[in-house]
Amino acid sequence: MLDSIDAAIVRELQKDARLQNKDLAELVNVAPSTCVVRHRALRERGVITGYHAAVDLAAVGTPVQAMVAVRIRPHTRDIVEPFMNYVLSLPETLALSHVTGPEDFLVHVAVADVAHLQRLVLDRFTNRREVAEVHTNLLFSHIRKHG
Repeated sequence: MLDSIDAAIVRELQKDARLQNKDLAELVNVAPSTCVVRHRALRERGVITGYHAAVDLAAVGTPVQAMVAVRIRPHTRDIVEPFMNYVLSLPETLALSHVTGPEDFLVHVAVADVAHLQRLVLDRFTNRREVAEVHTNLLFSHIRKHG
């Protein structure tokens, strides 16, 4: 459980992970020395697991995003873990979720164009022996909630 100060620190860092300690301390209304100790403790406890740059996908040449829903067979640990590692190794993969329901995985991908998406699905997903079914949905927009 997080107390109100730790929760405020996490909330502010989710909005802007590049905040300097003095600015973060001011935002959460604590002394800078308290803030730095709390921030370090949150990292050590595994509450804060990392810091990431948000990237404009169009600016890096991958403006088309899609969710690829994948069903595998058999759905066993021996198949699931290697498949997850494989999907995470693909440069187009932004995120991977192992889910319940008719599909086993949702893979968020970013590609250069629709032809690239088609090649990715046909060459990287449907050609795998364990993949039983694939459904692809283009994303019109993707908005990440911060804080």
